[in-house]
Amino acid sequence: MKYSYLVALTGSGGTVPPELGVVRRLVARGHRVTVLAEESLTAAITATGARLRPRAGAGFARDIADEIDGERPDMVLASYFAFGAMVAAQACEVPFVVLIPGIYPLPMEGAPPPGSGFGLSHGPVTRWRDRVVGGLVQRRWDEELLPQLNALRAGFGLERLAHYQDQARLAYRQLVLSSEAFDFPAQRPDGVRWAGPILDDPHWSLETDWEVPDGGDPLVLASLSTTFAGQTECLQRIADGLGRLPVRGVITTGPAVSPLDIVAPANVRVLAAAPHHEVMRHASLVITHGGHGTLLKALAADLPAVVLPHGRDDADIAARARAHGAAILLHRTATPQRIAAAVRRALRTPALYRSAAELGRVIRRDAMGDLLMRELEPSPDHPGPVAERIAHIREFES
Repeated sequence: MKYSYLVALTGSGGTVPPELGVVRRLVARGHRVTVLAEESLTAAITATGARLRPRAGAGFARDIADEIDGERPDMVLASYFAFGAMVAAQACEVPFVVLIPGIYPLPMEGAPPPGSGFGLSHGPVTRWRDRVVGGLVQRRWDEELLPQLNALRAGFGLERLAHYQDQARLAYRQLVLSSEAFDFPAQRPDGVRWAGPILDDPHWSLETDWEVPDGGDPLVLASLSTTFAGQTECLQRIADGLGRLPVRGVITTGPAVSPLDIVAPANVRVLAAAPHHEVMRHASLVITHGGHGTLLKALAADLPAVVLPHGRDDADIAARARAHGAAILLHRTATPQRIAAAVRRALRTPALYRSAAELGRVIRRDAMGDLLMRELEPSPDHPGPVAERIAHIREFES
């Protein structure tokens, strides 16, 4: 049986390719998929075969409610920060699923507090640290998000929430588009499923011309954020660092930075984009800010990384890569000399490659698995809320 899905996307950065990967997979299986998103994503959404419904900015929740009223989708899939979509789906009594293209971003018992960049606690001092920092993080996010969220919920006739994350926890499922093995061990919340990573490259990188640089030196791929995060100076220091080494450097700047802003040494090529899955087939090492997509693609290619976290959840992702023994961490202000030293050390450390390969086997297995579709498509052994909802409606209509 084929179903109808309404997908609400926020942002335009690194979370979009895996979310659109979900859309692409649903369309390929014959389902009707409508995507509510910014018009800047028109080309990427059209390429999936889904129908685009441009969002109206501040009216995001109302747009979702109107689309539900007109199309009656079987399920709503919402980006992690698409609170308006979650509220509208809940108010309209349509089951919704939260898509999380990265590590799990909410507090878990036994895991370090989100946003801290901490590793696992060992002993009473670090456990106390986690409780204190976790409380501060919770308070900050609640102060920033909860008043607007509860006002939105009140406008749809829904009760107030105690914490901002309670909205996501009301979902039928929170689907983490990652490998559970990559995350820290912790007490997993109800309704959370690790559905495997989606390693699709962004559509704007697939049609770019790229050739393997001549020579036999190790190829090092460097790529920072696809959205602007003040990374231009760091990209320049990476280029300067690679210029000190007998390597072939390839730097992709993404849409946020022009390649012309980087002065490259003779052994480094700077490109606006290149398909990372193809580059990594020839690479020996990856330099990244800690973006989930780039880092898991590197690990899936059995490549370790040098990570310079820039913000958002970069430090948390980097902490997990380091805990697995598959990455070297540097501060984002690291000098060219320190970057060169880290690259040299990584290339000469077999243990890093063994750890990356061990984790890479799991990531590839999860990426090729069927966990995602099992959660989104009803089946006799896994009915889910869509089948329950259809049965309820048919019973009512009869």
